[in-house]
Amino acid sequence: MKAFALATAFALTTTAAFAANPEVGGAPMFEDKNIVENAVNSKDHTTLVAAVQAAGLVETLSGKGPFTVFAPTNAAFEALPAGTVDTLLKPENKDQLVKILTCHVVAAEAMSAAIDKMIADDKGMHPVKTVGGCEFTAMKDGDKIQIKDGQERVATVTIADVKQSNGVIHVIDSVLLPAM
Repeated sequence: MKAFALATAFALTTTAAFAANPEVGGAPMFEDKNIVENAVNSKDHTTLVAAVQAAGLVETLSGKGPFTVFAPTNAAFEALPAGTVDTLLKPENKDQLVKILTCHVVAAEAMSAAIDKMIADDKGMHPVKTVGGCEFTAMKDGDKIQIKDGQERVATVTIADVKQSNGVIHVIDSVLLPAM
């Protein structure tokens, strides 16, 4: 009986240690691929991928990292005022697009448990400094992590802890915007 309990405990530990990443946009996300290599396979992130390409950030987000990317879905981009995405994708607006996209990136790997702890340690609201120079606020609504952007809009993490070879992705339901 003791051997069975030990074997069961080992099996559960091994399974937990090798738990698969969640699928994103109907595609498996692989821990041995980088942020860009995984994002291009998500049908929910085609707008984000197009924006990253237009901004010239593919090489950066394919780099060593570590990065935490708060990745808005296509629906999040569609919720912006009509014409916003098309305007941002124009070459003459590249600087503005780069600013918005890099405000979705933190230069560290922050898994949800670490973010939860930071929020708790800071009594419910933790400042988040982004690569783009934005300072947003991480907070909780029940068990969901949320990010308040520079315009007081709130994005909710809908899929957390998607591990990448160069960091982690947290899927969000809103585009984060810098303060005006």
